[in-house]
Amino acid sequence: MKKVFLLFLIGTITFAQQKTNILPESDKVEGTITRIDNFPTKNITPRNVDIWLPKEYSKSKKYSVIYMHDGQNLFDGNSTWNKQEWMTDEIASKLMNEKKVVDFIIVGIHNIPNIRFLDLYPTKTLNYIPKKVKDSVFAEAQKRGMKITEEDFNGDNYLKFIVEELKPYVDANFSTLKEANNTFIGGSSMGGLMSMYGICEYPEVFSGAICISTHWPGMIPQNNNPIPASFFAYLKEKIPSPENHKFYFDFGTETLDQFYPQYEDTVNKLFYDKGYSIQNFKNLRFEGENHTELSWQKRLDIPFLFMLKK
Repeated sequence: MKKVFLLFLIGTITFAQQKTNILPESDKVEGTITRIDNFPTKNITPRNVDIWLPKEYSKSKKYSVIYMHDGQNLFDGNSTWNKQEWMTDEIASKLMNEKKVVDFIIVGIHNIPNIRFLDLYPTKTLNYIPKKVKDSVFAEAQKRGMKITEEDFNGDNYLKFIVEELKPYVDANFSTLKEANNTFIGGSSMGGLMSMYGICEYPEVFSGAICISTHWPGMIPQNNNPIPASFFAYLKEKIPSPENHKFYFDFGTETLDQFYPQYEDTVNKLFYDKGYSIQNFKNLRFEGENHTELSWQKRLDIPFLFMLKK
């Protein structure tokens, strides 16, 4: 994935008229995608939303829903910056066709590259960084030309957009199972952090979080980084009940993912101490895999099966 978490630029909110399209059928996409251009919102900068339906979608059936970040990278490599995709439609279709998972649809929320980091950073975790340390983090960011303040972080509003605006629209216009036990959130890198944060902030809305190549460094990986500790302190207080929630984490060992294995034991202990087990928690290592859609597509079936297995 493009390292857009290095760009800490603020966007201007502009509201657009809602426009819904069913994208032309393509042999590159298995199933149907309905795109809502510039989804109207009072919470964040409007952006496109893609709603993927399996080939055999029927209003006479009800479907679980996965809300996924970086929606423009999920379905068609022809439209992505690096010509890579998750192959989400093919992987989901195969699992459903083989009757291995329950029927589900995918809601892909597009990112806006120059504010992606600010949208996907778990805002309340900043409260777990001591003020002196936080000031030094922002001072260092300023030196690097990243002119941000704590007020610029927009993760809480991004979640409000999903929970209060997008989910009600999806549930009203598509044949969905609305309850938490059929509603999931997922993404990679910063999207992995946001998925973790989303289920912790809204445990009554989401029952499962798919956190692929979770970007535990938070910002630029560096020695003596105080940010991972803030995520873990937040999790220690906020991990929801293991009785009705599932977490899937994973990481590779190459490119940006090389900075993630050091956090494996800490993450495992946090969840096992809260009563999680292999039945509802995974934190998997993929040796030799890197921080790209090509790596993620190889293993996306694993979290889909873990969350949605029949």
